[in-house]
Amino acid sequence: MDWDLLLIFSFIIIVTTVIGISVNGIVQKTLDYKRSLNTAPPKALGNLHEVIERTQLIEDRLAVLERIATDPETRRGALLAEEIEALVDARKDKETT
Repeated sequence: MDWDLLLIFSFIIIVTTVIGISVNGIVQKTLDYKRSLNTAPPKALGNLHEVIERTQLIEDRLAVLERIATDPETRRGALLAEEIEALVDARKDKETT
């Protein structure tokens, strides 16, 4: 009878150890995943700065082109200004409907 109790006790210890190790691994993987979501890799941040700079450069160039195209001193500029305003109004109308 003592051997039976020893066998049952050993089995319970082994099963408890295996379950504990498995749960610990699952919790560790979950925590690692959550930590990886909170930290962005430096390469991605560098790429983000590059995109922001490029967007700013494009916006500046667009502003210059609009100023050249809509120069009120030339007749062509006035016509382009009217066309641009018409396109902007048409886009706003399309967005509201």
